[in-house]
Amino acid sequence: MIDDFVSAHLTDVEEALRKAAAAEITPRFRQLAEHEIVEKSGPHDLVTIADRSAEEHLTTSLTKLLPGSVVVGEEAVHADPSVYEALHEDAPAWIVDPVDGTRQFVHGEPEFCTLVALAQGGETLASWTYAPVLDEMAVAVRGGGAQLNGTALQAGSPELGAVLEVAMSHPDFTTDEEKRALLGLRAPGVHSRVCGSAGLEYLNVARGTLDAVAFSWELAWDHAAGLLLVAEAGGANLTLAGEPFRLSGGNALPFTAARDAATARRVRELLAG
Repeated sequence: MIDDFVSAHLTDVEEALRKAAAAEITPRFRQLAEHEIVEKSGPHDLVTIADRSAEEHLTTSLTKLLPGSVVVGEEAVHADPSVYEALHEDAPAWIVDPVDGTRQFVHGEPEFCTLVALAQGGETLASWTYAPVLDEMAVAVRGGGAQLNGTALQAGSPELGAVLEVAMSHPDFTTDEEKRALLGLRAPGVHSRVCGSAGLEYLNVARGTLDAVAFSWELAWDHAAGLLLVAEAGGANLTLAGEPFRLSGGNALPFTAARDAATARRVRELLAG
């Protein structure tokens, strides 16, 4: 039944994202007042009025599209951590990051996006990645492929012998143990850099302009949409334990998502030391 909903309402969800962004996000781009920006846990963890308003907008529109569904949104979970438990329950769950790349948004940079994924029973069924200023809409359906602005995405494989390009977690969001693991990416033949918007980094992997990502946190709103996008574009993911990433949590970190399985294995081996 839920698969029937996905096939029938893909464009309706796209439209919901576009409307939320047009109403709540893009009018505030480069227009934020100082009091509309708040630090949550530190200077790299920001929330704005656009984040909160867009999540409220999407919560209303998405649950109206799919009665009986629930929303697990970044800002709702920040206000009430018990909301996250909906990922372990039976109801279909919309996983929402209203502004992924809030730091970029605050600084007036266009590289931010809205992420929505539909999951049930620990499986991500469909995902939407929308970068309104860049005018990019990426959609993935489990078993149905991935598209960017209506064109099929194929991650492909890195060129043989080429330097691997990897985007990784910001050091401020890592434990000492995770920092040591990420140091493995300073290996010969690898060029690593700090990631920007997680959703757009996943999109770069899915379209083959970035070889891999390596992340040290597992919050579903940052990863559910992108992991499905990469998988449906032909990519792969592995945790530090060599297992696929679990949406339900408890993953061995850091984990990687890459353009192909061989690259995922190589990055995982570097992380494991």
